[in-house]
Amino acid sequence: MAGAFSIQLPNIESAIALAGDREQNLKSISQQTGANLVLRGQELHISGTEIQIDLATKLVRSLENLWIKGNSVSITDISTSVQALDSHRQEELQDLHRDIVAKTRKGEDVRAKTFRQRQYINSLRRQDLIFCSGPAGTGKTFLAVVVAVQALLSNEFEKIILTRPAVEAGEKLGFLPGDLQQKVNPYLRPLYDAINEFIDPEKVPNLMERGVIEVAPLAYMRGRTLNNAFVIVDEAQNTTPAQMKMVLTRLGFRSRMVITGDMTQTDLPIHQQSGLGVALHALKRVEGIAFCEFSQKDVVRHPLVQRIVAAYEEYEK
Repeated sequence: MAGAFSIQLPNIESAIALAGDREQNLKSISQQTGANLVLRGQELHISGTEIQIDLATKLVRSLENLWIKGNSVSITDISTSVQALDSHRQEELQDLHRDIVAKTRKGEDVRAKTFRQRQYINSLRRQDLIFCSGPAGTGKTFLAVVVAVQALLSNEFEKIILTRPAVEAGEKLGFLPGDLQQKVNPYLRPLYDAINEFIDPEKVPNLMERGVIEVAPLAYMRGRTLNNAFVIVDEAQNTTPAQMKMVLTRLGFRSRMVITGDMTQTDLPIHQQSGLGVALHALKRVEGIAFCEFSQKDVVRHPLVQRIVAAYEEYEK
């Protein structure tokens, strides 16, 4: 039997946050529940069968911690809420919404958007060695930088070290203009971009000169012991087993190391084993190491990215 129900939203900001860009959130909730959602000003009208209305109402209410403050709601937030309702994890969902990891320089809240991201953040805060694998857009590197910057600012560590192999460059590196740092900077750009979300870009060069932030190719790690540092090894699928062993054994006292990568995106020659792949198998029973594995459900970029990743996963089976 068809019916209707209305939810009065507190202000226009909350209505905009719930509806999303071009009302994509209302369309998503409608797809997930079968109910029809129409927003008129600050009043949300939900129509459909009794079950559909009940589901849609519960889904909207489960997101209330976000939209009531005018914080934008994403398609990923909706998917996580559906998962929470299906698995009776509503209390855990509210904890996820309340746990603000950091604020960007623009004042935007950074928080986990999926349960796996929350598990990853908890590992980043507590474990000394963390492996995180999964597709692009899941926040592997970005969340690691977020936690690293917060730890640096609260004096938990003396420095942040960001590194990745420059495999993609190959022999071309020598033909690029400038010194070595300038040559590898394009490959380290994603790390700079993440740092600039939290630290004024004008202050970063000074922090780098003082060694508080170090962004360098993986080869620079050889022969060092990394003490009192938060170390992030990005694009680790492009390390060789020898390189991975080298960097893992650099871990010093009062330090934390995060290894991130996507095993489907290796740029190594076909015959070359990935250091990340070997490490994930060799170290899986070693006590004190955290392993986080993301899937396409954890993609937090444009909704189309999630569908692209899913399509490739299906194609490559």
